[in-house]
Amino acid sequence: MSDVRARPRAIGTPMDRVDGAQKVTGTATYAYEWPLDRPVYLHPLQSTIAAGRVTGVDTSAAEAEPGVLAVLTHLNAPSLTRPDDPELAVLQSDEVAWRGQFIGAVVAESLETARYAAGLVRFEYAQRPHDVALRSDRDDLYSPVHAAAFGQGGGELQDGSPADSVLGDADTAMALATVTLDATYSTPMYHNNPMEPHTAVVTWADGELTVRCSTQGVTWSRDLIAGVLGLEPRRVRVISPHVGGAFGSKVYPQSYAVLAAMAARTVKRPVKFTLTRQQMFALVGYRPASIQRIRLGADGKGRLTAIAHDVVEQTAKAKGYAEQVAVSTRVMYAAPHRRTTHRLAPLDVPVPTIMRAPGEAQGMFALESAVDEMALACGLDPVEFRIRNEPEVHPESGLPFSSRHLVDCLREGARRAGWERRDPTPRAPHDGRWLIGTGVAASTYPSPRFPGNTATIRMGPDGHCTVLIAAADMGTGTWTALTQIAADALGVPVERVELRIGDTALPPASVAGFSSGITSWGSSVSETAARLRALLESDFGGTVPPDGLEVTADMPGNPDAEHYAMHSFGAQFAEVRVDEDTGEIRVVRLLGMFDVGQVINPKTARSQLIGGMTQGISMALHEHSVLDQRFGHVVNQDFAQYHIAANADVHAIEAHWLDETDPHTNVMGSKGLGEVCIVGTAAAVANAVHHATGVRVRDLPITLDKLVA
Repeated sequence: MSDVRARPRAIGTPMDRVDGAQKVTGTATYAYEWPLDRPVYLHPLQSTIAAGRVTGVDTSAAEAEPGVLAVLTHLNAPSLTRPDDPELAVLQSDEVAWRGQFIGAVVAESLETARYAAGLVRFEYAQRPHDVALRSDRDDLYSPVHAAAFGQGGGELQDGSPADSVLGDADTAMALATVTLDATYSTPMYHNNPMEPHTAVVTWADGELTVRCSTQGVTWSRDLIAGVLGLEPRRVRVISPHVGGAFGSKVYPQSYAVLAAMAARTVKRPVKFTLTRQQMFALVGYRPASIQRIRLGADGKGRLTAIAHDVVEQTAKAKGYAEQVAVSTRVMYAAPHRRTTHRLAPLDVPVPTIMRAPGEAQGMFALESAVDEMALACGLDPVEFRIRNEPEVHPESGLPFSSRHLVDCLREGARRAGWERRDPTPRAPHDGRWLIGTGVAASTYPSPRFPGNTATIRMGPDGHCTVLIAAADMGTGTWTALTQIAADALGVPVERVELRIGDTALPPASVAGFSSGITSWGSSVSETAARLRALLESDFGGTVPPDGLEVTADMPGNPDAEHYAMHSFGAQFAEVRVDEDTGEIRVVRLLGMFDVGQVINPKTARSQLIGGMTQGISMALHEHSVLDQRFGHVVNQDFAQYHIAANADVHAIEAHWLDETDPHTNVMGSKGLGEVCIVGTAAAVANAVHHATGVRVRDLPITLDKLVA
């Protein structure tokens, strides 16, 4: 085996995607495309009320339809082991907790027959008044300490932080401040809408279940599905080598897979089930709406003395879910007096879930908009104001940062964006009828490492290495990045590394989420490679034995995790043009400068960063799930009405990063980058719109009606 020190590093090389040829030739197999012998098809039945009970069911017409094999409802569905979870344990009672909830399913020989027969089933209901109105003055608001954190139990928010935090006396400091701001911001519901719908293709054989589904983590999905069905995890296999996008919606909700498994067990045939675009708006979660009050106080020199961030967000009555909307405010700026709070409004709505940068995306829109307003009130440039309030350590925990180069991002981003040429006067720059504005916002996102990761590496006598770990690739580049990490750790060229992921037959892995994937999986692969190399040298003198060599290792602990705050950072700069007559907004340039540690693959990293910023444009200007309060459902439930940024909406967009390595996060020196890129974008656009028009929009999305009086 060659000396790794003499070989050019794979990490840092803009290597083409390992799975690229499969993607462009159509040979990458997604969940619904797996071939099966004599499959049948499922079409779900959904509630048409938002709250109440099913009091009557008539399935006779559907059952009489040729080709229909079964109609499942709560009256005849198999019993599950977690009937108290309305999201996972489907068809276990007559209760209806939200409009669009699964209340049945038709299984037939063809998809067309199943869908037609589903329209023949009749339900009767006993409705109760529903409540879907999010307001900050509700009398039933409660703390997330009583809710399930991300729907998975426990009394803390996702990163282990408590629901509220207090340091000093923010109210008194605010009263004594020279300059103050008190403003309320809001964000609507957003739906993830990955290109590939949520899909489950299910087969039972000899009491064992195989599920081919679109998931961000096969190990986690297996455990959820097995738990609900009352099976030992070893009797469930989940396969998902390629996923067509997810943005968080394919981590937790597995109700569609459970329903397909119930149907397959009932009819004793393989079942194929994929949600339609419309069904996804009620069944796979969404980013919950939020109302955020931010108060800031500063002295005469523009230094913050007090920060208060109070959040009210929606959750489902059926199953609590809390997002850490104000947690980023605990990280960003220095101030001796500070407070953050989170309160939940329980509504008769579907259960929310993770969406790219859950919590930070909403919270940083509000904070970075408020910081921009405060900079103007203090008579300071928005970039300078942020730099002036940069903390030396984590403002609340007091821990040093493993690396924090936000000031460098702000300065270098400003240089690249030509910020020094900016006239700060709102409505000053013109180009004919177009008002021109520029805006900036900072961004941050944690860079965690999740437990539950194991890797196996097999090295053959010819030096070929097979790396096994049940990681996921949602299109983000896992196939490629892990191959590069393994090659460097083993000291072999990438051509000698074969990666296998996305199957519970492989060693377990944590989910692809929270910007933790490469940090967690890469640490596991690196540890296993290090042990293999050590064994090879100590026991075999550096020569691979004739039978090859195999080593399995768990992800090592990180002793630095308790001593450092680990976050990625960034700064986004937006240039917009706003039509003075119509209020039309065009984001003509968006530039991001990021502090994300060692970049494993510049090509896939740039793709991720540009994708996140594009999603931020979409968040700022277009996306808004419109909830009809009369009936309790989202009315714009397709791409014709739920607007997302298209090619024509994205003009010049640039992603850059600092040439820095984090010495504490992991052996690669990398930090998460999949979510920090969306976090500041909406605020940067909103701040640019204010600069262009003089109108401060505090409620997303920024639509023309909010600009034209």
